[in-house]
Amino acid sequence: MIYLKSESEIDLMRESAQLVSRTLAEVAKYIEPGVKTKKLDEVAEGFIAKNDATPAFKGYGPPNNPFPATLCISVNEQVVHGFPGDYQLKDGDIVSIDCGVEKNGYFGDHAYTFVVGEADEKTMRLLRVTLESLYAGIEQAVHGNKIGDISNAVQTHCEQAGFGVVRDLVGHGIGKSMHEDPSVPNFGRKNKGKRLRKGMTLAVEPMITLGGWRIKTLEDGWTVVTSDNSLAAHYEHDIVVREGEAEILSTFDYIEQITQKEIDTH
Repeated sequence: MIYLKSESEIDLMRESAQLVSRTLAEVAKYIEPGVKTKKLDEVAEGFIAKNDATPAFKGYGPPNNPFPATLCISVNEQVVHGFPGDYQLKDGDIVSIDCGVEKNGYFGDHAYTFVVGEADEKTMRLLRVTLESLYAGIEQAVHGNKIGDISNAVQTHCEQAGFGVVRDLVGHGIGKSMHEDPSVPNFGRKNKGKRLRKGMTLAVEPMITLGGWRIKTLEDGWTVVTSDNSLAAHYEHDIVVREGEAEILSTFDYIEQITQKEIDTH
């Protein structure tokens, strides 16, 4: 069931989304060669607690294998759901950091792919095109369109650039639960799927690879990697469907103020 949000609910969701944005920026201060990924997780958990919110990912999932951390930290060929740990970041790595919080009964959930030090042009092009595809999809998230319009915009932009579009993982609705209806695939046909209505709140999240679209899950039951070990990028925003133009509740501005590495999408 799709749950349309009131303006007061959207205000609360914006607050949660902006806290995720600020948390990712706080984490960005520590991203450099030699840093262990578990350090980034500790920074995020502390920052969220100071802001009277709860990590949305920690403890999420099946009782016999809940997610163990505040952040999903996925390096290089890892697509999503990577565990923070003793891995030390290296120059040239790319690291997708996905963060979720619950505050005042509403969730925020979005992601950014960081470059550690300097990366080659092929890698930077992957990040650039993935980020472009996020905004291409969001442009289609307007009242009267359909889910397939978002999906097709992402797929077309990335496949025309020669990249793989992950099919087994999708975006989603968000609100009082971290995952709500509808699903938002990154591939599909125009004018197909559920119709978009103003007040729908979605997490749009392209997951794009330098190689093929196939993925596999590691033995930990969470970490998803590319089947061909190609690099993967992942960006995510929380949005509200509006008439004329979607509203983006989250922002990457805080991150880019810290990294001073705005990805050129022009």
